[in-house]
Amino acid sequence: MASEEEKYARQRHDMVDRHLAARGITDHRVLDAFREVPREKFVPPRLRSEAYADRPLPIGSGQTISQPYVVALMLQELQVWPGHRVMDVGAGSGYQAALLGKLAAEVYAIERVKALAAGTRRAIQSVEGLDNVEVIEGDGTVGLPNLAPFDRVICGAAGPDVPQSWIEQLADGGRIVTPVGRRGVQTILITEKRGGAVTQRRSIDVRFVPLIGEQGWQD
Repeated sequence: MASEEEKYARQRHDMVDRHLAARGITDHRVLDAFREVPREKFVPPRLRSEAYADRPLPIGSGQTISQPYVVALMLQELQVWPGHRVMDVGAGSGYQAALLGKLAAEVYAIERVKALAAGTRRAIQSVEGLDNVEVIEGDGTVGLPNLAPFDRVICGAAGPDVPQSWIEQLADGGRIVTPVGRRGVQTILITEKRGGAVTQRRSIDVRFVPLIGEQGWQD
């Protein structure tokens, strides 16, 4: 009889094959990260049987763990390399930060809700090989100026626009991937900074929780 860990591993690989690779996620490093990180450790215990459904799940405090396909698409657009320093805003459950920990050199995950930040730290610590991920409680819309610059910035919540602080804290050649738009429906926006010039392009329409903070939506 298969152990619970083996059961989750099968579900994890099936999710990657059916919901990610089959739908156009081609970055092998992103796919490998999804195969390695146990999503069940980042959802409430009562929802672990649904951990590998391709949909968002509630994690408390009005927040969600995002749909795996959307996370994979955003990570593919982010184009993270092993030497990169990444700022992950709106860490929530910590699942995206854990995936980034498999892709980047350093990950700084910001979460404004104290209870979620504490849970995120515990979840990150429960997964081997994530010593490069630091969880910071605070307002992610203002970034982390004392730790800048960052090669990549990604956000798991939607603001009215890309915060200027993120652009200022982005290294030359850096990239930001974040949902932007009105509350309810948004678009994934990819922002790049090269030689002081900033360019942007749009990807798919999505639905994310609002990005609350000084340079986001007001609570």
